[in-house]
Amino acid sequence: MTGRTPRLSRLRRVTPEGRAGRSVEARGAKPRRRGAQPKVVALGGGMGLSASLAALRRITGDLTAVVTVADDGGSSGRLRDELGVLPPGDLRKALAALCGDDEWGQTWARVIQHRFQSKGDLHEHAVGNLLIVALWEQLGDHVQALDLVGRLLGAHGRVLPMSAVPLELQALVKGHDPERPDDVDTVRGQATVALTPGEVQSVHLVPNDPPAVPEAVAAVLDADWVVLGPGSWFSSVIPHLLVPELLDALTETKARRVLSLNLAPQPGETDGFSPQRHLEVLGRHAPKLALDVVLADEAAVPDRDLLTDAAKRFGAAVELAPVARTDGSPRHDTELLAAAYDRIFRMHGRIGPWR
Repeated sequence: MTGRTPRLSRLRRVTPEGRAGRSVEARGAKPRRRGAQPKVVALGGGMGLSASLAALRRITGDLTAVVTVADDGGSSGRLRDELGVLPPGDLRKALAALCGDDEWGQTWARVIQHRFQSKGDLHEHAVGNLLIVALWEQLGDHVQALDLVGRLLGAHGRVLPMSAVPLELQALVKGHDPERPDDVDTVRGQATVALTPGEVQSVHLVPNDPPAVPEAVAAVLDADWVVLGPGSWFSSVIPHLLVPELLDALTETKARRVLSLNLAPQPGETDGFSPQRHLEVLGRHAPKLALDVVLADEAAVPDRDLLTDAAKRFGAAVELAPVARTDGSPRHDTELLAAAYDRIFRMHGRIGPWR
């Protein structure tokens, strides 16, 4: 933890009928002693997960990231194709987000994010990707290697892949070919799905029913809070729900579950999506998933009633808070997001304060 206190922010609470006052103890979760830090697991990938981790590390020292491993573009895709390894890019980004704000942490964050610029084979490879893959080859253990990188960086948390098998994301997309706007095609690869000009109908993983990393399942089952999102909806958030053991853990855990919505639709992948539509497609992929809180930026929700109705189908309350940067970009403000999570953990968990 950095010891920094996030700026307080105002959250507007919209609670569906029958949910008010339901404590963690009422759901059977084991109570934690006063002053203990919450065990938090954050799931996702890419910049969305990085934003969540940078915020969460400010309010707990017991933090685990579970990261998607379906990336097939850029440096990660090249290493995956050449060496048959897991794509390391999203794992690297998560580790960088967990680096501290001191000189050591920020130096190492810059180092592992550094990309070589050349006219040769190293062009655009990230230093952290090469380091992670080298340790995988040396140690033969994905989790042990990532833990070792985390120790080197002084990371404020742990990073785990959701599966130890490289995965391919496939999507059914309507209008992927602009010349055939009514046709539905199978689009292969996370990078292609993320940039499709068509409308994504659904996604699935290849191989089907991939095994989850046991440590990731154990972390979800042992958590006090699980945070899903923000991030690329079809390529970073929903894939976690397509790993059967991980979905079972998310369904069975006694932890409370927060879904953090994006600040704006993503061009291509979720172009034109309303906040409630994000929930609808999530429900189609995991109809048995229950949530406790849906967090959204208040300025990104044009119709609060529609979002509240969509959240009710998951059994969730809606929390609206200013969590976006003030520069107009669709990016989260770390301090505001930390304050929102902190307030949710205290208000809904009733087992704080932890700090």
